[in-house]
Amino acid sequence: MSVREEFDDWAADGRDKGMEERHWHTAKHVLARMPVEDGDTVLDLGCGSGYAGRAVRDTKGAGRVYGLDGSPEMARNARGYTDDSNVSYLVGDFDHLPFADDSIDHVFTMEAFYYANDPHETLREVRRILRPGGTFFCAVNYYEENVHSHAWQDSISVEMTRWSREEYRDAFHEAGLYVAEQDNVPDRETEIPAEDAFPTDNWETREAMVERYREFGTLLTVGVAP
Repeated sequence: MSVREEFDDWAADGRDKGMEERHWHTAKHVLARMPVEDGDTVLDLGCGSGYAGRAVRDTKGAGRVYGLDGSPEMARNARGYTDDSNVSYLVGDFDHLPFADDSIDHVFTMEAFYYANDPHETLREVRRILRPGGTFFCAVNYYEENVHSHAWQDSISVEMTRWSREEYRDAFHEAGLYVAEQDNVPDRETEIPAEDAFPTDNWETREAMVERYREFGTLLTVGVAP
């Protein structure tokens, strides 16, 4: 099954809003750190329900926001969640971004980058479309150090790229992006039961659940175009 087919099914089942709810725990903290100024153009790569684009319009005064997703159904749903004429949703390929060189001020992606067919080409495309000084905020929960995420590949039919922190830094550098920062954004909103509630259906120990959400959380790598 292709990425498009997989997430068309998700959108048709209404799972786009569930993704939004889960991702918002850490995405809102990542978005708050983006240096978006009034009038800036922002691309949300792998936009899903489009929540991130709507947020940067509402809270940071972004001038123009594009959400791009490989799933036509995701993009269709996202369009239905806003009537803001300055927010547009497109269907496209991460490896061939439909934007001119030096045309985007900031790119954001949450839990989508690892679905790219060729992540190195995606980074080169991001570098191409970013204006000098533009930023790429790349947030993922599926990465090498997060051992609790490794089994996710077994539950989805499309191939995912699992890089380490160092591999993300190296790939950003190879694409021509400076790595301004890299850290973990903890999920402090997922409720963790008391010790006597374990094991649960999903967790053997409370320590493992704490590690997953409070320590590993979301890996954020921030690139800057020279």
